[in-house]
Amino acid sequence: MSTIAAFYGGKSILITGATGFMGKVLMEKLFRTSPNLKVIYILVRPKADQTPQQRVFRILNSKLFEKVKEVCPHVHEKIRAISADLNQSDFAISKEDTQELLSRTNIVFHCAATVRFDDHLRHAVQLNVTATQQLLLMASQMPKLEAFIHISTAYSNCNLKHIDEVIYPCPVEPKKIIDSMEWLDDAIIDEIAPKLIGDRPNAYTYTKALGEMVVQQESRNLNIAIIRPSIVGATWQEPFPGWVDNLNGPTGLIIAAGKGFLRAIRATPMAVADLIPVDTVVNLTLAVGWYTAVHRPKSTLIYHCTSGNLNPCNWGKMGFQVLATFEKVPFEKAFRRPNADFTANTITTHYRNAVSHRAPAIIYDFYLRLTGRKPRMTKLMNRLIRNVSLMEYFLNRSWEWSTDNTEMLMSRLSPEDQRVFNFDVRQLNWLEYIENYVLGVKKYLLKEDMAGIPEAKQHLKRLRNIHYLFNTAFFLIAWRLLIAKSQLARNVWFFIVSLCYKFLSYVRASSTLKI
Repeated sequence: MSTIAAFYGGKSILITGATGFMGKVLMEKLFRTSPNLKVIYILVRPKADQTPQQRVFRILNSKLFEKVKEVCPHVHEKIRAISADLNQSDFAISKEDTQELLSRTNIVFHCAATVRFDDHLRHAVQLNVTATQQLLLMASQMPKLEAFIHISTAYSNCNLKHIDEVIYPCPVEPKKIIDSMEWLDDAIIDEIAPKLIGDRPNAYTYTKALGEMVVQQESRNLNIAIIRPSIVGATWQEPFPGWVDNLNGPTGLIIAAGKGFLRAIRATPMAVADLIPVDTVVNLTLAVGWYTAVHRPKSTLIYHCTSGNLNPCNWGKMGFQVLATFEKVPFEKAFRRPNADFTANTITTHYRNAVSHRAPAIIYDFYLRLTGRKPRMTKLMNRLIRNVSLMEYFLNRSWEWSTDNTEMLMSRLSPEDQRVFNFDVRQLNWLEYIENYVLGVKKYLLKEDMAGIPEAKQHLKRLRNIHYLFNTAFFLIAWRLLIAKSQLARNVWFFIVSLCYKFLSYVRASSTLKI
């Protein structure tokens, strides 16, 4: 019996961000390995068209939870959805629900955050800093709390080349930032944001660093740990390979490249693609929760959940494997399914030193108009190029993260726990993982039928032909304009034509002699 799985038996667990990608996988793992846990509280933002309970049923009816229903048939009875909004004071939780959370919670997993790279600073501060502060205040009033696990990001200190398992201070105190967001208007915030963010690339990484400072300052006597995952991708092994349900990380550009929309990106092929499977992050998170509650470290420990130091894979290698998978299993025709949305944050899968031209998108829109359909390609391509530009900072750099605490924890686990809660990325086969990732995007996210592969290959071929045709036409037009204005260009052109003519004459003469 797994010691970690047994630990979570009978526990009341609070998860923020449970409706997100990582939150769902965390819930699934808890129910599958510890079906006798008492209850999982999840904070669910109210929506006009869905009650919190309806959102829970929708999550549980997904393929992700199929195995859970076999070991825990009444899983829906063990999820308590609480209406909450992290943008509001005290999360807008009712007094009754607040009292229940405070009196019963044993473990808190704080996964909620905004991960948008172009988010406004005010909103990023609210979700990544203020909400963390408010949750810590609640946690300090939980008499039965055993551990508080905060999910940060490995890029919270991406302004540094080498990052240790410590909390790095920001120039301005988080409390001052929180207070200023309450009275400053948007125009002033926009003006001071670049100065506050400094040498970090965006508000996301900056506010995640502030969030860590809040955890350190507001920890009081709580047992707290911080986990810093890098780029979180599809599942590696559990509950099955390749599961993904959002467009964050590499997923968006896998779709864009698979549909034939994206053919080039500014990136450094030898830069390390520090991708980490979501189930690896979840396994480490649950192991950290157990260790923090049982062994009660004297200080807040930070755990880096990264792959680059132990099992590196560069962007070039990853991109070539993605493209190789496309040759075997291409995606279906673009716009066939409405959830093929390219507006999320994305990362490249095909490499050159320039962003793909907008002209092929314009040509494709012209074709759509001729066939009586609404043109959408140019708009989507503009959004895609913008999102790709937001990622260039990460695609052209490599970082070194120390993993002493993560390796220490691994050594403390029993062989059974190492098997059930495996977070050893040294065992990861990148080629196999990337192929499963691409297949998972096609199957679980786009819900495409594998029987449509022949038609998808023809569609991809048509898009390639459009791309080659445009490049050829662009080259000929540019060269023609150059010839008209440059005597040197004309001389080079006549030399090339003459050389080709002589070569063809030589081939023809050689063939005649052989006959």
